[in-house]
Amino acid sequence: MNKFSANHIAIPTILKVEPNALEHIGIYLKDCDFKKVVIYFGNGLIDMFGYRVLDALREANIEVLEYCELDTVDIDDIIDLAFGLPNSTQAVIGLGGGKVIDAAKYIGFLRKLPFISVPTSSSSDGFSSASASLIVNGRRNSVPARLAYGIIVDTAVIKSAPEKFLYSGIGDMISKITALYDWKFEEAHGAAQVNDFAFMIAKKAVNSFVRTPFHSVHDDLFLKELLDSLAMSGIANEIAGSSAPTSGGEHLISHALDKILEAPQLHGIQVGIATYLMSRVHDHRYQRVNTVFTDTGFWDYVATLNLNVEDYEKAIDLAPSIKPFRHTYLHEEEYRTLAKKILTEDDALKAVFHL
Repeated sequence: MNKFSANHIAIPTILKVEPNALEHIGIYLKDCDFKKVVIYFGNGLIDMFGYRVLDALREANIEVLEYCELDTVDIDDIIDLAFGLPNSTQAVIGLGGGKVIDAAKYIGFLRKLPFISVPTSSSSDGFSSASASLIVNGRRNSVPARLAYGIIVDTAVIKSAPEKFLYSGIGDMISKITALYDWKFEEAHGAAQVNDFAFMIAKKAVNSFVRTPFHSVHDDLFLKELLDSLAMSGIANEIAGSSAPTSGGEHLISHALDKILEAPQLHGIQVGIATYLMSRVHDHRYQRVNTVFTDTGFWDYVATLNLNVEDYEKAIDLAPSIKPFRHTYLHEEEYRTLAKKILTEDDALKAVFHL
């Protein structure tokens, strides 16, 4: 391909974020001519949502070839499931949280089948990303997958999930502010080339979200904006061909915490705290981050978690080794030193860590 050729990117064909979307899933898939599907549910979700989904598909004359609950992200288990699918399968549906979404996404990728993402919480942008977090040789790794063919989100279901998942989604969404700043920093140091269109999409997504008026994090408009913006983040990554538009130093801190802690917090909770920290290191939009976290109740929630500031100090030092090929602010010692100083001196963070 010569340098003047157009880029071709995948985008979801189905994007439905609305109340009672589960009751309409059959209509959405029928409109795309799907007739035979396989469904994987998260643990305990067949009783909660499964029969509504199965009824909706049956009413649309869509045959469910197989369905089961799935509670593994071990890559060997997933490979076995993928190549045991009926040959007539036309689409793979994953309904639930991060585990089943990642597993079903990778099954679809291996079999070159469309993947339909049906998240039941808003805890991160994983439901819209083109990668899957799986256990490979006993360790959690991010592996390439494929952007979802369809994203179907029932906001009534999202609203009923525990609030910690909403706060996690808020933290992951806000992280685009610092991720984009790190991406520009990398380009300035010759370690990356920013894709202007991917940058614009990710920036529009986070700006749209932070400007959304709300009285409660359970407001329909707020939830729709959060989920739409998380979906746009996945598309930004697809355009860039990497996670750089949505994952910078703040994500490296979270990944480091995952390695350090026996029981890490939800991904977006860790990322959110690290986002505020990095926004202070960057000296960029930290007032906006603080306002969102204050107004949504994010700060109030994380203050109840009994977090240890020493864990975050260790994670800052470990962060560059998570992705040594990148060059975020944390890849330079002076900014790691500054980050650790801010951890113990910033008023918002002192309240989080009860210092």
